[in-house]
Amino acid sequence: MPELPEVETIRRQLEPELLGRRIVATEIHDERWTRPEPTAPVAAGLTGRVIEGVGRRGKYLLLGLDDGSTLTMHLRMTGNLLLADEREPDGQRFGGERLYEASPALAHLRAEMELDDGRRLLFTDPRRFGHAALLAADELAPYLDSRLGVEPLGADLTADYIGHIAQGRTAPLKSFLLDQKGIAGIGNIYADEALHRAELHPLSPAGSMRPEHWEALREGIVEALEAGLANGGASIDDYRDSRGEKGSMQEEFLVHTREGQECPRCGGPISRIVVGGRSTYFCAACQTRLRKRRRPRAPAARR
Repeated sequence: MPELPEVETIRRQLEPELLGRRIVATEIHDERWTRPEPTAPVAAGLTGRVIEGVGRRGKYLLLGLDDGSTLTMHLRMTGNLLLADEREPDGQRFGGERLYEASPALAHLRAEMELDDGRRLLFTDPRRFGHAALLAADELAPYLDSRLGVEPLGADLTADYIGHIAQGRTAPLKSFLLDQKGIAGIGNIYADEALHRAELHPLSPAGSMRPEHWEALREGIVEALEAGLANGGASIDDYRDSRGEKGSMQEEFLVHTREGQECPRCGGPISRIVVGGRSTYFCAACQTRLRKRRRPRAPAARR
């Protein structure tokens, strides 16, 4: 599933290309893309609008429109948002030389928006889990705030905040990081990478952390996500950026998908377990497994 670095990579690529462009036509080919809303009102609400902002919250991409509404899009497991340049002669590609060859086929097309310069914004999704919603100005904040916690690359992610939301939690740290209502944008890949950097075992109860662990985890999260951004995201399966190119973060993984290989920090073997239904990679030799804290006993009643 595309996580914060993948979605932010797409946002940064699209922003200079889309700002000020008018959507002259919209076709939604899959009713599941806007469910439970019907497709026709969404298509009508997009057509004719000028794109005034390209944003992101967590794993959501946000297109701000000139009437105050926002198109929110979530790529889910296999979604991609591609910008196709119809103006280029003989298949010449825009955006400069590419490191990877993009697939020429636009399979699994779910929705497309034609822009006033002839280009098309395409939402493709083999597994059809991706979703979009067209929200009025007063609907956006409640929609996002009910689903998402703080942005991990912003000033709101502090060690004290991590300690606050972890207090009393018995869920494993891996599951704790995947909870979007606490910290937004972290998925399976970057949870593994962050926990390795923090030297914390993924099965440690979240509430077992002490202040020094809060800070280590904050630093691990930021470092893992920044590495993902620097490498254009990770392309293990379906992820491609807006130009149809692969990211290269998968070549920089410390533990994720590296079962049986040596830990880059201590040389121990990297293990794989399943936590909450998700494959989880870690080094048992240097990632400390914390124990659940015991609650202090209440003082005995005086006779």
